[in-house]
Amino acid sequence: MCTSIVSLALKPSNTFTAPLFTNQQRKHHQHHFKLKRSLSKFSNLNDALRSLDSRSSPESLQTYSLLLHACITKRSLQDGKRLHLHLLSRGILHTSPALQSKLITMYAVCGCIDIARRVFDECVATCCRISPSVWSAMLIAYSSNGFVKEAIHLYADMQRQSVPAGNFAFSAVLKACSDCSMEFGLGRAVHAQVLKSEDVPDQVVNNALLRLYGVFGFLDDARRVFDAMPERNIASWNSLLASLISQDRAVECLELFRMMQDESIGFSWVTLTTILPICGRLTALSIGKEIHAQIIKARAEPDVPVRNSLMDMYAKCGAVKFSQELFDKMLDRDLTSWNIMLMGYAINGQVNKPLELFDEMVKADIRPDGVTFIALLSGCSHAGFMAKGQSLFDRMERDFDVSPTVEHYACLVDLLGRAGHIKEALGVIENMPMCPSASIWGSLLNSCQLHRNLELGENVAKQLFELEPNNSGNYVILSNMYAAVGRWEDVKEVREMMEKKGIRKELGCSWIQVKNRVHTFVAGGGVAFRQSMEFKRVWKELMEAMKDAGYVPNATGVVLHDVDEEMKAMWVCGHSEKLAIVFGLIHTSSGMPIRITKNLRVCPDCHSAMKIISRVAKRVIVLRDTHHFHHFVDGECSCRNYW
Repeated sequence: MCTSIVSLALKPSNTFTAPLFTNQQRKHHQHHFKLKRSLSKFSNLNDALRSLDSRSSPESLQTYSLLLHACITKRSLQDGKRLHLHLLSRGILHTSPALQSKLITMYAVCGCIDIARRVFDECVATCCRISPSVWSAMLIAYSSNGFVKEAIHLYADMQRQSVPAGNFAFSAVLKACSDCSMEFGLGRAVHAQVLKSEDVPDQVVNNALLRLYGVFGFLDDARRVFDAMPERNIASWNSLLASLISQDRAVECLELFRMMQDESIGFSWVTLTTILPICGRLTALSIGKEIHAQIIKARAEPDVPVRNSLMDMYAKCGAVKFSQELFDKMLDRDLTSWNIMLMGYAINGQVNKPLELFDEMVKADIRPDGVTFIALLSGCSHAGFMAKGQSLFDRMERDFDVSPTVEHYACLVDLLGRAGHIKEALGVIENMPMCPSASIWGSLLNSCQLHRNLELGENVAKQLFELEPNNSGNYVILSNMYAAVGRWEDVKEVREMMEKKGIRKELGCSWIQVKNRVHTFVAGGGVAFRQSMEFKRVWKELMEAMKDAGYVPNATGVVLHDVDEEMKAMWVCGHSEKLAIVFGLIHTSSGMPIRITKNLRVCPDCHSAMKIISRVAKRVIVLRDTHHFHHFVDGECSCRNYW
């Protein structure tokens, strides 16, 4: 077995090994190796290579490996090429799989995949059998640079040539399968090979398997991999969290994060930018505040994306005051920070603040983008600022070189339609430079319902039935419009059309967070809760107080069946947001704000009821529907009844 010069030179002096070099030679080699290590790690790599070229005899493999590692760490392509030429000139490269692997890796991290492949092909041409480590290096090179098909083909070549695959190869090909939408079958086959392999799968392989099943939506399989992992790192938890979010399993995502905290796993900034949007989506303000507290306690300073996520969470939980405090303290705001603040003001009904902040943004030389104007236009639409909204739309391209997209035209149509300018809204649709989307026609249909323009509403609904035939919301709006004028035969016809197409109306659903748990209510559901003594007592007291305050149930245009007024009133009393508000009154302390999220637009009767409940119960009620937030305080709503 050949012993390297450096390792011999560095042997302790008290060994009994016969010296191969004089003391002077030993000191020279020891100094030379330490110099290489020092230069490659801390100083000028170029000096180390110049010293290398001055030597007449080849250095040890360990020295070459160290220098290649330095090139990889510093992503120094020029120095790496120089070292490559040196290795070729000394005839060393073809004898060392370790150097071949590192050289391929060096070119890969520098983005030179073609050269990395040439190195690999030269190894194939000069070596009778390539080491598995070289195959793995090329596989990782392809996979990490997005060449997923090439990685998969290379892995297939490995299998054909009976090259044993280890954890490096497994993790690389699994990543390639996850990144390629057509290769789930291969991914499962690789999983089978992992189970049969003599190598125990390491954390990287397990994380790659976790991501594979998560990306393709097989969450039960992902959970089995996760539960079977002997060790999990932050990446493992983040991967499962991301998988749950991608499959719209938001509540489970929060439960997993809670488990993560219970096991003292800690978190990364990626964890927080993953979980904070879920808090915002579910209006889980208390969990969001807990996360904020952990960020404050953390030693590291949160980066801008984390602080943006915090601002966004508070805004989407209806606590825009906290968003503003964070924004005011930020010294390194980016455009996303400004856009989040603009949208936060807009969805929370603070009608003038988005316009004031936009003026501040322009004065600070922050160039707005398309998202900026979507926030501004939607804010103007919900506030009824038609003239201001039209002015902003006109200024987009003229003053800021932002070309209007379909989303901007949808905002403009909504702005005009809400204000009752239905003909002008239709004119925008007819003259816009691109084909109107379903969202644009949907905005016009909403406006037709709001202003009782049934004739145009029927024509718009027909357009939508063609564009999105399975969207139940369009059928429901048309049914609402027929019901509002007593055309019950037409209501029946729309319902039969839905039944024939297999379309079911989306159930109204509301949720409320109490004591770190999200409670969900469905319209007409919650039978056990509604039959409980607590519910009956609170509901009776609430209804009596509301009637004394002048509340009369209003089911006009809400109930789509030809039944008497008493039955209609009973049905609207079972709407999900009313169930959630009673639950909140029972299970939260007196005086505490009640925060509810709904999956549909709040109906007129529930809106009126919430205003009165906020007064008689002396509670602040924050209700988020599909459009924006309604802040009910002492009988008034932040939307000023314009929604």
